[in-house]
This record gives sequence, C-alpha cells and structure tokens, in this order.
Amino acid sequence: MTETKIRWGIIGPGSIAKAFCGGLNDSEHGVLAAIATRNPDKPGLKEAFPEARIVHGYEALLADKEIDAIYVAVPHTGHAEWAIKAAEAGKHVLVEKPLALSAHEADAVFHAHRKAGTFAGEAFMYRVHPQTAKLIELIESGAIGEIRMIQSSFGFSMGRFQPEHRLFASALAGGGIMDVGCYPVSMARLLAGIAGGKPFAEPVKVSGTAKLNAEGTDDWAAALLTFESGIVAQVSCAVMANLDNVLRIHGSEGRIEVPEFWFANGNRDQGLGRIDVITGGKTETISVGAEPHLYSYEAEAASLAILAGKQEFDEPGMSWNDTLGNLRVLDKWRADSGIEFSVEKSVNRVRTLDNRTLGANEGIIPKRSIPGLSKPASAVALGFEDFKTFSSGAILLDAFWEKGGNIFDTAFIYGGGYTEKLWGEWQKRSGVREQAVVIGKGAHSPLVYPDVIAKQLTQSLDRLQTDYVDIYFMHRDNLDVPVGEFVDAMDAEVKAGRIRGPYGGSNWTKERMDEAIAYAKANGKAAPRALSNNFALAEMLDPIWAGCVTAATPDFKQWLIDRQVTNFSWSSQARGFFTELAGRDKRDNEELVRCWYNDQNFGRRDRALELGKQLGHSPIHIALAYVLAQPFPSVPLIGPRRLIELEDSLKAFEIKLTPEQVRWLEHG
Repeated sequence: MTETKIRWGIIGPGSIAKAFCGGLNDSEHGVLAAIATRNPDKPGLKEAFPEARIVHGYEALLADKEIDAIYVAVPHTGHAEWAIKAAEAGKHVLVEKPLALSAHEADAVFHAHRKAGTFAGEAFMYRVHPQTAKLIELIESGAIGEIRMIQSSFGFSMGRFQPEHRLFASALAGGGIMDVGCYPVSMARLLAGIAGGKPFAEPVKVSGTAKLNAEGTDDWAAALLTFESGIVAQVSCAVMANLDNVLRIHGSEGRIEVPEFWFANGNRDQGLGRIDVITGGKTETISVGAEPHLYSYEAEAASLAILAGKQEFDEPGMSWNDTLGNLRVLDKWRADSGIEFSVEKSVNRVRTLDNRTLGANEGIIPKRSIPGLSKPASAVALGFEDFKTFSSGAILLDAFWEKGGNIFDTAFIYGGGYTEKLWGEWQKRSGVREQAVVIGKGAHSPLVYPDVIAKQLTQSLDRLQTDYVDIYFMHRDNLDVPVGEFVDAMDAEVKAGRIRGPYGGSNWTKERMDEAIAYAKANGKAAPRALSNNFALAEMLDPIWAGCVTAATPDFKQWLIDRQVTNFSWSSQARGFFTELAGRDKRDNEELVRCWYNDQNFGRRDRALELGKQLGHSPIHIALAYVLAQPFPSVPLIGPRRLIELEDSLKAFEIKLTPEQVRWLEHG
C-alpha cells in the first residue's frame, strides 16, 4: 500500500462505477488504478476510464498486488460473493448498496473482513456528504424542536415492466425495496438515532407492503417504522411510480424538507446541497456549497479509513452495525410483502455464499463414535431453529459442515416445521445425506402420546426429504401413559428402518429411562440408548420451559456414567450465564436469575473465569469444554446465529480439560 494514496480497482464497469471514478479523481487520498471486466474489448471502456488499467476478469484484479482496495459495482446478487473473495485476497472493499441481499449475508461479509483485518463499507454516498452533516447539526440544535415523524421516498418509473432487467428480475434481486428503498430506511434510522443522541436507531416495529409484478419483485412499496422514542417514519419506494422524492422531518416547532437527499439534490457532477427549514410559516433555505465531485466525499472517507487502519466507516458513514440494522429492516419489509428472490431459493442457491462448491466435512470439530450409530458423528450438534429462510440458514449450515460438524438438531415443532424443511432443502442441495446425522424429535406437549410418534415422524421425514432419521427423541414425557407404550411405538419405527440409530427421551427422568430400558429388555424390544436433557457446568435450578429436565445434578450425572447413555445436551453453555450478561449484581434478565442464580453456580462461574484466564480463553469456552470432557458420551447442542458465534463456540476444542480440572470446576 502506498503511504498517501489508496490504489483502487473497480469490479463492474457500469454507470455507478463511472460516478465513483469521478469521485476518486477529486479525492486527495484515493486513485483509480484498474478496472476489472469480463469483456475487456467492450467498446468505450477505455474512454470511460482513461486513468485505469483494464484487467481481464475479477479474479485477476483480486490477485493484483498493485491494488489496495476494491469498489464492488456488480449487480446486487454478486455483492456478497465478491466482497468475501476480496477479504480472502486481503483487499479492502467498498460495496455498492445494498451491501448484500440480507442481514445474514452482510454479517458473513463482515465476518470475512473481520478475520482478514480489512476495511469493508457500504456505499451510501449521501451519508458522508456535507449536506448530511448539516442535517445532523440542525436536528441536534433543535432547529425544529422535538422530532416526531419522518417521511422519505425514493421512486421513479421505468415506464414498462421488463422482466429481464435488473430492476425487475427476481434472479437479479430486482424491485424497489432493494434498489432504492434502502435509502429512505437508512435516512430514517439515522435521523431517529440523532434525535435520541445516538448515531442511528433501530425500529421496534416494521410493517411493510408492496405491489408485486410477475417476477415477484416490487413495483412500488411502503413501510412504517416505529422507534422506541415514539418517532414514526413513513418510507416508500418505486421503480414504476414517480414519487415526490422529498425527505420531510416533522418536529414540534416546524419541519425540514430536503429534495433527493441521496444525491444531495444535485447531480453526480455537482456537490451542492439544499435544505429548507420551515418554522413559523417562514422558510429558510440553507445551501451546503461544495466544489468537489458528489462522490469525492465517499471516495475520500473510505480511503482515509483504510489509511488509518480502520475496518469500517466512522459515523455518519455506514458502520457495520448500521448496515446490518438497515438490512434487517429491508428483510422484514420484504417478508411482509411476500418477496423471496429466486436466487435465494434452494433450487438455485446450490453453492456457498461466495460461489464455491460445498467443501469437505473436515475441520476443527472432531468426530466420535456414538453407541448405536453406524457412522462417525461430530463432537457437537448444531441447532438452527431461528432461521426463517433457506438463504439465511444455509450460510451457517455450510460453515458448520466445513468445520467438521455433521450432527443437526431438528424437531417436529421447531419453527412450525420450517427447521426440518430448511434442513431437507439443504441436505438435498448439498448431497450430504449419508454423511450427515440428523436428530428428529416428536410428541411434544400437549401431544405426548405414543400414537402421535408415527404420524409426526411421517411428516418430519417428508420435510427432511429423507426416509430415515439417525437419532430420534420423544420430545417430552407423559407419566400418565405406561412407558411400555412409548417403547413399543419407538421399536416399531426402528424395525421399519425409519430410525436407524439410537432413540430415547428428551427431558426424561433417569427413573423413567430405567423403566423404559427394563421394559424393552424384558419384551425383546429395541431399548432407548440416548437422552437429550439439559447438561451444563451450571446446574439448571428451575425449568427454562415447562417439562424441562436437567441431567446436571450429581446423581443424574452418575447415572449417565454408570449406564454410558449418550446425552445430547441442550443449553450446554447455560444460556449466557458464563458471559457478561450474568453477574451477582446483574438481575435484569429474569430467565438467567430464575434458572441459574445460586451460590454453587456462581462458584463454578468464578472458577471458569479463573481457569479461562490461565488458558487464554473466555469462561464460555471453558463451560463448553466441560460438557465435552465428561466420562460418558456427551454431545453438546450449540445454537449460534452468526458465523462469529459459531467460530467462538468452536474455540472450546482448543481446550482439553483433565479429569482433575473437571472436578475442580465442579467443587473447587
């Protein structure tokens, strides 16, 4: 990297790339060095970018040692892919808005750059323009009193529906919400935050709607954002309607109007910004005069951040959390409107987010043998019931698989059945069914009856797109039903080949398990060989949910040791008890206090902190290592939502606790 100039390369030589090129020409610390194109002989390319070398292919630009940073200006569907590949190549990136198709995708981009130590930013040019700085100053000074409502729109009309055009095509993530709706949402969140003394704010409620076209993308759309402060924002966008495109900020003492704020109401060759402040029936017009190119501020802000060794923009530029919050609003707006792009569906998303074939099932997670299971199984199992779309869940499933994980925890009731459906689509698309170990569960409250098991398993197998599960648990117990009836029902599924590995109970007592094992042996039935109860370094004092059972008590732990029953431990890290969320003086989390707070558990937490310091790990890693180090087959279930959480959990595999350390953690 040069000392004073960031050497930029551009991927995707379209109109927005030309605008950014103009901005670089007027910036002090950035210079355009190269343009990457898949068609180097395209007419007019050299004339449009006379300053730049023409590089054949995007990969060639990433490999170019004369390039420090990449401006990603390809269509929306390529943003995450090339931003991640840039991180892997050690390049900084500025990515055209939206940075990715969803918050989950953007989080994966930031995770890649976090690990690489490189800068990544979303190119909302208006955020670093002097006009926005002036708006912030006016709000903070109380120029129109207390902010109460925001109205913002960005809409234009293409005239006619063109299904293959990037603004309409589902395969290209078309529609107004992603292309232009992101602007009014980002401005509303910025203003609501500034009004409350913060760099941005997240709405507590989002309600969206849209008119969809034959591609299933939005021609025009609107949403209401409600903030904790009481501020309400009305945002709208369109690609088939000419909206008025004026930002209106309504306060207790007046209002502010800004036409076309995203272009600072100028054009791409002009950096003039106009703001109208209307109070007492009078209008004061403020002009934010600026000579440089409209995009020079963005080019300069990104270049300076990179030179300063920063990984994200300073506010009011789009920080990582700001980008994630913006995309979460767009995710909800799209979900409310019924928009899922064809490119996000499992039949089309057959590769990883960065467009690779799924890698081998090898990595930091070791394999172990589980009694009754014929295939190797990973030392931890993945729970993933929080994901609502295939495209979001596949990111985590892919990463878990490539780190060596192959046990997946599903259940009939999780996500109303969506968790099973998601896994079914993922395993089908990935071709990993025979290597994977899927846990199924059924007969949850209130339907805890033997005759429910076969019916629910039939539905589960259909969702999972397979004819068997590897492990199966009765999700709850019903003491009013003789245990033999449950054993008979499970034995029938084992004999039918629909359960090919161990079965057992989830949230069953040791006494009930003993009774079931004895009945099976006496009657020539397949006996239960596995359990899925809570087990953690902190003993669960009160059930998290009704009907929950812990196996962390001394007598239950001894039972597991004596019988060598495999326990698949849910809440294996005590749901945040070993993080900064908990503490003797922290009592605002009702669940943590009710379920985990007592002297014994805090003693264990103290020792986990102490041992963690000795080993260079956090107490949450010690807590997971404890579950892994048991003298009985112990498989913790982990439930990360983000890649950074997955990788953090897996640091537990860097720790090998001795039996003496396990006893010390328990008893001191």
